[in-house]
Amino acid sequence: MNEETFNISLRKFLKVVGVTSQREVEQAVRAALESGKLKGSETLKAKVVLSIDAVGLKHEVEEEIKLG
Repeated sequence: MNEETFNISLRKFLKVVGVTSQREVEQAVRAALESGKLKGSETLKAKVVLSIDAVGLKHEVEEEIKLG
């Protein structure tokens, strides 16, 4: 395995995940605020599941996102 290639590829993947996930969350929260589903002071429970079947990886992260 080429460590440099692996690290660059992994960082690129994580950057794409972070940027696209933030965009999706922001859009969903704005839509929920506009529709009245959220008031803007809630704390949202969020969960991300990262899986790589080829190596048997399933990693879960749970956090809260505060709106106000």
